[in-house]
Amino acid sequence: MSNKKISKILTPRQLAGMGANQAGMRTLKFLLQKEFRQIFRDRSILSIIFMIPIIQLLILPWAADYEIKNIKLAVVDHDHSEYSRQLINKVTASGYFILTNYSASYNNGIKQVERDKADLILEIPAYFEKDLVKENEAKLFLAVNAINGVKAGLGSAYLRSIIQDYNSEVRMKWIQFPRFSPETNIEITSSNWFNPLMNYKFFMVPGILVLLLTMVGSNLTAINIVKEKEIGTIEQINVTPVKKYHFILGKLIPFWCLGLVVFTIGFIIAWLVYGIVPVGSFFTIYFFAAVYLLAVLGLGLLISTYANNQQQAMLISFFIMMIFVLLSGLYTSIDSMPGWAKMITRFNPVSYFIEVIRMVVLKGSSLADIRYQLLTIFGFAVILNSWAVINYRKRS
Repeated sequence: MSNKKISKILTPRQLAGMGANQAGMRTLKFLLQKEFRQIFRDRSILSIIFMIPIIQLLILPWAADYEIKNIKLAVVDHDHSEYSRQLINKVTASGYFILTNYSASYNNGIKQVERDKADLILEIPAYFEKDLVKENEAKLFLAVNAINGVKAGLGSAYLRSIIQDYNSEVRMKWIQFPRFSPETNIEITSSNWFNPLMNYKFFMVPGILVLLLTMVGSNLTAINIVKEKEIGTIEQINVTPVKKYHFILGKLIPFWCLGLVVFTIGFIIAWLVYGIVPVGSFFTIYFFAAVYLLAVLGLGLLISTYANNQQQAMLISFFIMMIFVLLSGLYTSIDSMPGWAKMITRFNPVSYFIEVIRMVVLKGSSLADIRYQLLTIFGFAVILNSWAVINYRKRS
């Protein structure tokens, strides 16, 4: 049998198409080389990309604490009885309160609040022990400094809980006396799923990592094209046959790669410093992060096409980032927001990633569990990057 060679004859149009594709890849390669050289040549950019996120990740989780301790308490005791002393000892032994003032004058307690030396005033009336023993009830007065609403709300809630616990202890002692009939007691045992020790760092660090990744991606890309406008290199690119999407990809891919590197460094810090190891798969996290970075970088590129100088780009990105952070669900729950704010969070890509990274890190969710968030972020990436390509005008 004779060997036959089968050759395919390409038409001139196909040959031209292959040549154009190869030329396009070479153009993109040269643009990427140019971008990476500019990034690694500028030490200030490298410090912004790597050092600042690391420092923030080491500091912010310790400051962003949901627990409120060291609440300054002023006690106005008109009774000076054994029961009032037991109550005060129980409050101070909880670890949440610091007794800063103990007196028998309510006016003195108010002065402590006015001087910012007390956050709460607990007033124990006269005959507190007598009313509690004879009448089976006694009244306490609680005054709260509500300038700091969060501290006031949590502080008063802590104090009410301690007083209720003290009330239960007193009644349990009285049950031993025959004049009181035993009452049915219901004991509640709780179990904390996914974060058994209620460690707030396990809840905060993944969200802070998302914010750092967002700031690195959006801010740097927002000033990238504008910087080239200011230094004049954009004029050199405008006279070349570089297509719009080649130029956008040349700006997008380097920061996409660097964003994933920063994300990896952040996870290493979370593991070494805070002992956070994702319950779910790293593949799930990085797959979502890769798509998310496309959306965030597209937003930064879109901002840069509208801004005329770096100051405008930075101010616009700062304004958008403030909205993204406050409506991301990192510091306040989205479920507790009003209806109009919840509608805005649906257009906030940061809120989707914070929800996803907490689900994967703490709960162990898979790609099937986050498919809705993944499709939404992919939609953001397509819209923002397409908008940036269309809006970029080479001759402007």
